Amino acid sequence: MERSDNMKNKNIKDLIALVLLIFFIIGVHSVYKTKLVSSNDQKKVDNKSNVKFDKKNQTNIKKVSPVKDREFTGNNLKYNSESIPILYYHSIDYEKGNELRVPKGKFREQMKYLKDNGYTTLTLNELYNFLAYNKPVPNKSVVITLDDGYKDNYENAFPVLKEFGFKATVFMITSSINNEKDFLTSSELKQMDSYGMDIESHTVNHDKLDRLTYDKQIQTLKDSKEFLEKLLNKKIKYIAYPYGKWNESAIKALKTEGYSMAFTTAGGWANKDQGIYTLHRVYVSEKYGMNEFKRRLTNSNYENTNK
Repeated sequence: MERSDNMKNKNIKDLIALVLLIFFIIGVHSVYKTKLVSSNDQKKVDNKSNVKFDKKNQTNIKKVSPVKDREFTGNNLKYNSESIPILYYHSIDYEKGNELRVPKGKFREQMKYLKDNGYTTLTLNELYNFLAYNKPVPNKSVVITLDDGYKDNYENAFPVLKEFGFKATVFMITSSINNEKDFLTSSELKQMDSYGMDIESHTVNHDKLDRLTYDKQIQTLKDSKEFLEKLLNKKIKYIAYPYGKWNESAIKALKTEGYSMAFTTAGGWANKDQGIYTLHRVYVSEKYGMNEFKRRLTNSNYENTNK
């Protein structure tokens, strides 16, 4: 009888232990499930936040009007018997002793002057139509260009240009894209293009065209053009000569490859008499103060001693 009671008590204890084990397993599973659900919920929240952020950025890009050729009418217009200043910059940053690098603060001051004084920044298409077809533009018209395609064009110049709603063009060395840390990347170029910044050719390797054979001129002009056209899904029609170097062979190669207009580093305002493939520009240096900037901007006959 005593043995039977002991067996009974042992069975009860085993049953209790089994029940407790089951409850323990259920408890652990519930805690794990709660944590898993919480983690997944947080991931969903994070993912939703990222989606919202991406959509917000995409919306901001779409809100910006694409570049369109404007038709200018009314009073205070000029025709292609007159000239237009084409400003040209390189790097928008600071480096002591480097006149090619215009600090962002100085660049903004210059852009603010243009805005405050009623200047219209033209696209290269609008400039071409003015020079080639005599389509009128506002009297206070200016073209903004940046040579080489430095990363600071995106980091420093781009925000200022957007702030004032200005058009501008970057002449890009295509071999530098995604390959050199101080130059623009393909994603940066795409974003700038989506906001209305014009990206055009500056050859493949910043080539001095006057030192190349005709075949090599054709090659660098073709390769840089095709690269940018594939990247940006648009036609590339314009170029700035690296170092301002060109010859008649280069102009022939430009025409063969479908370029419509080209820019030198010769100082002065641009006009049709210079020729559509040898247009002058107004150099902007770090060492110039606002008075010199205004003089070059407002005086088509300024004496240019720095190119």
